[in-house]
Amino acid sequence: MSNKLMENLKNIQPVDNFDWEAYENGTSENQESREAQAKAYENKLNSIAEHEVVEGTVIAIGKREVVVNIGYKSDGIIPINEFRYNPELKVGDKVEVYTESLEDKKGQLILSHRKARASKSWERVNQALENKEVIKGYIKDRTKGGMIVDVFGIEAFLPGSQIDVKPIRDYDVFVGKTMEFQVVKINQEYKNVVVSHKALIEAELEAQKQEIISKLEKGQVLEGTVKNITSYGVFIDLGGVDGLIHITDLSWGRVNDPREIVQLDQKLNVVILDFDEEKKRIALGLKQLTPHPWDALDPDLKVGDKVKGKVVVMADYGAFVEIAPGVEGLIHVSEMSWSQHLRSAQDFLKVGDEVEAVVLTLDRTERKMSLGIKQLKEDPWKDIEEKYPVGSKHSAKVRNFTNFGVFVELEEGVDGLIHISDLSWTKKIKHPSEFTQIGADIDVIVLEIDKENRRLSLGHKQLEENPWDVFETVFTEGSVHEGTIVEMLDKGAVVQLEYGVEGFATPKHLVKEDGSHAQLNEKLSFKVIEFNKDSKRIILSHSRTFEDAQRVETHNEKRTSKKATKKEEAPAIQNQAASTSLGDIDALAELKAKMEQEK
Repeated sequence: MSNKLMENLKNIQPVDNFDWEAYENGTSENQESREAQAKAYENKLNSIAEHEVVEGTVIAIGKREVVVNIGYKSDGIIPINEFRYNPELKVGDKVEVYTESLEDKKGQLILSHRKARASKSWERVNQALENKEVIKGYIKDRTKGGMIVDVFGIEAFLPGSQIDVKPIRDYDVFVGKTMEFQVVKINQEYKNVVVSHKALIEAELEAQKQEIISKLEKGQVLEGTVKNITSYGVFIDLGGVDGLIHITDLSWGRVNDPREIVQLDQKLNVVILDFDEEKKRIALGLKQLTPHPWDALDPDLKVGDKVKGKVVVMADYGAFVEIAPGVEGLIHVSEMSWSQHLRSAQDFLKVGDEVEAVVLTLDRTERKMSLGIKQLKEDPWKDIEEKYPVGSKHSAKVRNFTNFGVFVELEEGVDGLIHISDLSWTKKIKHPSEFTQIGADIDVIVLEIDKENRRLSLGHKQLEENPWDVFETVFTEGSVHEGTIVEMLDKGAVVQLEYGVEGFATPKHLVKEDGSHAQLNEKLSFKVIEFNKDSKRIILSHSRTFEDAQRVETHNEKRTSKKATKKEEAPAIQNQAASTSLGDIDALAELKAKMEQEK
C-alpha cells in the first residue's frame, strides 16, 4: 500500500449521524425516507387509471417498438409504426399515450399512441382549421384523385391539385413521406378532412410574388422556365411568379401548336409586355425579342414582282400566303382566276399549298400585301376580238341558268350569255332547263362583243337558217293543215303542226261541228287565220274549217231566194202597212164619236 493511500485512510472520520441499523438491515435509507417514498409511489400508482390519456416520455426506440415511461411501476411498449407519421421522434420526447391496460396477463403495461391521438384528433384538427395552423401528416397511400394522409390519427384526403403549385406527374414518389399541411376543409357530418400542401407553398410564394411584381417593368427581359403548355399559350415560371405567353406572341409567323416553338422545362428569355399587380397577371412575349419580319423584308420588293409562299389560312373570300415568317399576303378569290363566276377560294387552293404569286399592292407602313395568281396567265380578254370574232362558231359548256337565258363558258375567264330567245327558232321555251342542262356542251355563234364589261352575246339558233322564211310560204292565211293538240291552257290550246311548228287556237276556235270541244292529243284540221313572222306566231282555228263552208253555202242560198221572192215580198209589206193604217183610222173615229157624246 502506498504511503499516499495510507495518509488518506488516516484522515477518514466517521459520519456522526450514520444509521448503523439500516446498514445492518441492508438499506441505505432510514425508515422515514422509506415510508415517504412508498407513500409517494402509492399515490402515483393510484393517479394512473385505465382508458385514460396521459403524457409519457420516450426512453428507448427500437426497430419495432418504442418504450415509453409514464411514471408507472413498469414501462409501456408501443409499436413503432404508430409513430411513422413522425420520423423525427427521439429519446426524451414527450408523447401522449392511451392506457389500454395497466397490467396484462404478464404484468405488462399496455399503451397506445394511436388511440391517444385519435381521442383528441377532431378537437385538434378543428383547431388547426380555425387557427390556420401548419401541421404534420404522413402520406399513407395513393387513392383516386389524390393521397391519403395520416393527421392526428385521422385519415385525411390530399387532392392531387393540392400537393404542389406545379403539376404533379408522379404521385407515387410522395407515398411514405411526412410533410407539412394546412387543413382547408372539414365535413363534420361525415368526418371528412381535406388538407393542402399547396396552400403553404402559395402562402410562401405570395410574398415572393408581391416582391417580384413590384420590381417588374414593361419591356424588361427575364429568364424563365416553361412550366405548362396549353392550346392558347405557354406558362412561364419567372422564379416564384408565373407569366403567360399567348400563342400569338410566340412567333411572328402563325403558330398552330405552341409545342412547335417551345418544350416543357425549357429555359428561355422573355419580355414583359404588361402586368396587373392586383390580379397578379403577367403578359409575356417571345417574338418581341426578334425584329419584326416586315422590317427585314427585302427593300427592293415592289408591285409586279413575283413571290413564292405557303398557304397558311383559307377563307371563302381568299387565301393568306406566308412569303416569310410573319409576312403574309392575301390572294382574294377574284385574283385566283380570270373567270367571272362567283366561286369559293377552296376551289383553287388549300392550306399547305406552295404557290407563286404576283404582288398587286404593298403597304409597308400598314404591313399589308395583296397578291394574285391569275396574273401569271395572260388575260383572255386582251385579244378577245381575234380569238372570238363576231360570227365565229365555238363549243361552250353550260355553267348556269337564269329565267332569261343560259350562261356558258368558252374558256376559263371567257363567259357568254345565250338569250332564251336565241335558243330555238321554232320552240317556245319557258325556261332554259327545257332545252339543255348544266355541264352540257352547246354549240354557239358570237353575236356581239362587249370588251369593256367582259360580256359576250351568243346565239344557238343562228347556227341554222331561219325556217320561218319557209314557213311563211307554207302556212299562209286561209290554208288548212293537220294538227295535234299538245297542251291545253286557260286561254286556248297549243297545236303541233308539221315541220315542228306550233300554233295557238283560242277556245271558241276549238268547237267541233257537233258542238263539242276538241280535247288534248286530238288530231284535227286547222285553218290559219293569222301568221306573224316577226313574233313567230300562228293563230289557228278548227271551227273555221266547217263554219266558213257553211257560210258560203248559206250565202248562196240567200242570194237565190232573194231574187225569187223579191216581187212577192213588196206587196205584202205594202198591204201590212195599209192594214195598220186602216186600224189606226178606225180607232181615231171611235175616239172622236165618244168625245162628241160627252159634250
